[in-house]
Amino acid sequence: MPYSRNNDVTRRRALVIAPVAAGGLAALFWRTEEPSAASAPLVTVVEFDDKGVKQGAVQRRRVLRSERAWRSALTTQQYWVTRRGTTDTPFTGTFYQQHAAGLYRCVCCGNAVFSSNTKFDSNTGWPSYWAPLATENIFTQTDTSYGMTRTEVLCRLCDAHLGHVFDDGPPPTRLRYCINESALRFVAGASV
Repeated sequence: MPYSRNNDVTRRRALVIAPVAAGGLAALFWRTEEPSAASAPLVTVVEFDDKGVKQGAVQRRRVLRSERAWRSALTTQQYWVTRRGTTDTPFTGTFYQQHAAGLYRCVCCGNAVFSSNTKFDSNTGWPSYWAPLATENIFTQTDTSYGMTRTEVLCRLCDAHLGHVFDDGPPPTRLRYCINESALRFVAGASV
């Protein structure tokens, strides 16, 4: 085939595009591949049964799933809140105005995170608590999204985004754990 400027451009494109395409396919495979549960780190959480009876501290493997598995296990709203860190629209759920006795579990992994005993009406439109059910069951980290500095609250067992904690709550802690309803599953009747 005789040399042509068009052939040279096409070869250059192929040489540039091929590695990028291969990297993209590798990244896609990596993001959807199911992580190995056996390699997950151990974390300590306090377990509670559905009646709210404390079972004690145990070591469990962190819950690891692929993005595909999380998407299939959760509703669209639950996925975006817990796995992508978005926020429920205030006053749209039912938990913010719920007063029934029970406990609240992480919607992703079932870890017991909050109790109706520490729930209060914050007039913010989100379920609010002055303390977690067990401090071992959550962790916090600095969140600088949206041009603000806040303290993000996450599930210790699966790293789900639960909400944020603020220092404008009632006694005895003066904290307000402002939690997304989409991150919670309510278990009625628990006495914790």
